[in-house]
Amino acid sequence: MVSEKHLIAKITWRLMPFLGFLYLIAYIDRQNVSFAKLDMVDALGLSEYAYGLGASLFFIGYFLFEVPSNLFLNRFGASKWFARIMVSWGIVTIALAYTSSATMFYILRFLLGVAEAGFFPGVLYLLTLWFPKDYRGRMVGLFMIFSAFANAVGAPLGGMLLDLDGLLGYAGWEWVFLATGVPAVLAGIVTLFYLDDTPEKARFLTAAEKDWLRERLAAENAGMEEHAESGFRALVNPRVLLMSVCYIGFPLAAYGLSYWLPTIVQGFGVSNTVNGLINIIPWLIVALALWIVPSMADRTNDKTPYIVGPAFVGAVCLTLSAVVTAPILQFALLCVAAAGIFAGQPVFWSLPGRFLKGAGAAAGIAAINSVGNLGGFIAQNVVPWIRDETGSTIAPMFFLAACLAVAGVLVILVGRLLARKASA
Repeated sequence: MVSEKHLIAKITWRLMPFLGFLYLIAYIDRQNVSFAKLDMVDALGLSEYAYGLGASLFFIGYFLFEVPSNLFLNRFGASKWFARIMVSWGIVTIALAYTSSATMFYILRFLLGVAEAGFFPGVLYLLTLWFPKDYRGRMVGLFMIFSAFANAVGAPLGGMLLDLDGLLGYAGWEWVFLATGVPAVLAGIVTLFYLDDTPEKARFLTAAEKDWLRERLAAENAGMEEHAESGFRALVNPRVLLMSVCYIGFPLAAYGLSYWLPTIVQGFGVSNTVNGLINIIPWLIVALALWIVPSMADRTNDKTPYIVGPAFVGAVCLTLSAVVTAPILQFALLCVAAAGIFAGQPVFWSLPGRFLKGAGAAAGIAAINSVGNLGGFIAQNVVPWIRDETGSTIAPMFFLAACLAVAGVLVILVGRLLARKASA
């Protein structure tokens, strides 16, 4: 007889630390420009706005190739496709260390988005193949905790790498890209041999465990929309479209905060290394919130309060951070805001798996993530523009707060729509 608790624990220990480690590498590679920026702007002669535009081109490449990438993952399998994603983004990250002009920076940031497209939604889709729906919120939360660890690790790492300026003839910002690109290439090679594409192909599960999981997932997926003949049909699903729009506010607030938090802390008059160490604090708080909130949400049928509540808390704290003047209180509010921005996202990502499966789930999840991540493009252009216009690193927080609050309101509409469809 198969023990559900034992089986879920077995799958969790096999998959989640490894997938989380890959996400840690991905997030560091995506965020490394926030520290490289501190020296790179002067080295390339860029304005804050020009640099923000270049950094944001990542999201255009990401947007264009997200859905096709996830459909290729569905066709070729997670091990091969994730390996391709990681090796290619590692190579592009290394190439960023040799940026010699603004044009080259723009091209490479776009290519980094193309290379990384499909990883995050690919993992979310993979979790629908391995875990029953009652566990997915916690698993997504556990997976996203590694993004908080990435910020916690990446912050001091970025500061220390900047302080290597001149070592072996490389500038500090060049070391930021070199030291974060190589691990992605190595991890991609390991992925090819370690990761199992589906439970049916897993060598660590017994035949009885595979049967139990297949029957459990088949029962849960009965009646869901698959669109197996064309995954792109999921893109016109009204629920997918609405979720895509309301998700924009979350990455917008997240990237706006995380890309500019090092700059805000720099205004406290600290060194690069101390800046990195201080930036560990908000992400440890985020990690804690990413476990607590999804765990609570998985015990209830109504997920909406666990998405909306943290979002509204984050919006309030972002607003207050722009009002108060005491640096310590300002930083404390930004820490709570970061937790509010991230804590409800794993719960949000448990929703598509409740009405989509197969190729439809792969395309739908990718569509929501690709459209939502345009918020990163908006943040990296609007935030520096507001800063240039106002001369303040805090003023953009009003804009981020408004976007996050609107996202919370839209999630309420999504929750009502899903509840109506379920009852029908």
